[in-house]
Amino acid sequence: MTRSVPHSAGASGPLPSLRQLRYLVVLAERLNFRAAAEACFVTQSTLSAGIKELETQLGGQLLERDKRSVRLTPLGGEVVERARALVAEAGDLVATTRAAREPLSGPLRLGVIPTIAPFLLPAALPGLRERFPKLKLYLREDLTARLLERLRTGDLDAALIALPYDTGELELRELFRDEFWYVARADDPLARQKAVAMERLDSGEVILLEEGHCLREHAIAACGSKREAATQGIEATSLPTLLQMVDGGLGVTLLPEIALKAGILNGTNLIARPFSTRVPARTLALAARPSSARKKDLDLLADFLSRQRHKAGIPALRRSR
Repeated sequence: MTRSVPHSAGASGPLPSLRQLRYLVVLAERLNFRAAAEACFVTQSTLSAGIKELETQLGGQLLERDKRSVRLTPLGGEVVERARALVAEAGDLVATTRAAREPLSGPLRLGVIPTIAPFLLPAALPGLRERFPKLKLYLREDLTARLLERLRTGDLDAALIALPYDTGELELRELFRDEFWYVARADDPLARQKAVAMERLDSGEVILLEEGHCLREHAIAACGSKREAATQGIEATSLPTLLQMVDGGLGVTLLPEIALKAGILNGTNLIARPFSTRVPARTLALAARPSSARKKDLDLLADFLSRQRHKAGIPALRRSR
């Protein structure tokens, strides 16, 4: 049976403040008062007092605390879900007036996954700053799941991710298709060919990023019926580590086109070859809340980023090898 948040406090007393609700949301993410206080830029006593005031106003216990741990009560879990939406919508409200003044101006908090950030952003940011000089872009690099959670809570305005990925209710602006290439040492039999037929790929030799990286899931999906075999074996924690493993003869891998065009293989003895059949690919996309007040800003940003593919010459990469 679903418990409802008490309404008596709101009807006869002061309503919870956005500051208190944000304290609760951040504390629910970290389950540590010190870490939550640091994230909110307040003292631990200030955050603790804010949570106690919130519990008093709502007339219910939101947290279970002892010296070792902090846990949400069932009621606390319900309040957190509503608080996240309220905090995010309040941020969107502030952004509404800012966006009305001048397009892509003021702060914009953008999350980016690690398999996009170092390859797309260095080429894109100088032009973005030149075209929108009043934009203050704050970047956060993290895995897709954590970025989308921060997006839902209002900590981010948008997230640059790769599809396919289950984004739930979030709104997506697709940017461009990013094909995968076969990457191996020069002495690899398939690397000696101009293009690789996906059917000839031995997925048991494919080295993947560790679980949590969407690039891992995309590579597994590319292997088709052999994807189960591809999940067994060595895993890498990052793309540089992945390349070192391949360079050391431990296997082969699949890399996105934007990474190759950015020169990720420079300084290695590795060869990249396009696929000739069943070409695997991911789609880069900008994710945002449907309630975001910065829809026009995000349209502008998505349009700008989508054109970076052509400026980088990615379509010519397949034909130049």
